[in-house]
Amino acid sequence: MAVVLPPLVDHIAAIKRRLLLIAATVSAWFVLTFAYATELIDWFWRPLTDDLMFYGPTEALFASIKVSLLAGVVLSLPVILYQFWKFIEPALLPREQRWAIPLFCLAAGLFALGLVFCNLVILPLVIQFFVGFGMDREMMPQLAVGTYVDFNVKFLLIFGFAFELPMVLTLLSRVGVVSPELLSRYRKHAILAALIVSAIVTPDATLFTMLLMAIPLVILYEVGILGARLFGRRNPSGGQGLKLDRTAPAGTAGHRVR
Repeated sequence: MAVVLPPLVDHIAAIKRRLLLIAATVSAWFVLTFAYATELIDWFWRPLTDDLMFYGPTEALFASIKVSLLAGVVLSLPVILYQFWKFIEPALLPREQRWAIPLFCLAAGLFALGLVFCNLVILPLVIQFFVGFGMDREMMPQLAVGTYVDFNVKFLLIFGFAFELPMVLTLLSRVGVVSPELLSRYRKHAILAALIVSAIVTPDATLFTMLLMAIPLVILYEVGILGARLFGRRNPSGGQGLKLDRTAPAGTAGHRVR
């Protein structure tokens, strides 16, 4: 069975077009949700008993921008998922394309699960640890709204998209881009990448917060390997990947010969 790939220029152009459409959708939702930034910040603030403070002239503004951006990404999720599906659709067989709606629902559910898990498990642990650490030493917490919102938004977005990782790896294995063996071989690299991402996105980059983010990422990567083994495309030749025929007609993500 052969796979054909489009010319590199057309391939990059298709990716850019879809990314621009996603960016435009997120921007539109961002503008609409900015009017409700105060209510969104109040929702983040609900676990705290003290008022949030701001210590710079622009801090409250940027906090509103960040929380509105999070809302824009969440509301744009259907468009993001649809563009991802249209990118990989040409590489799927007709019987596989019928899985579009179930995959949409699964992806939305995984993203929501990531938000819920982060909001109910990870964020309470992190906030309680750091606030409690200071209060145990007789220090009164006065949290800045900018830092607090930035803390919450980063964690929620990372976990929302991280929970998509098993499905993404399974789909990539299904279309022959990666294989379970390849994912297993690069497990150490994935662990290192999880630690690097955790160190970059966590506001304080302490070992505690890094591990709270890195460990779930590694677990999700392992779930992705399992999904690739169960639902990925089998290579009858026993090789590491599928042979490519670069001379045949091509589409957005390539067409397998039917």
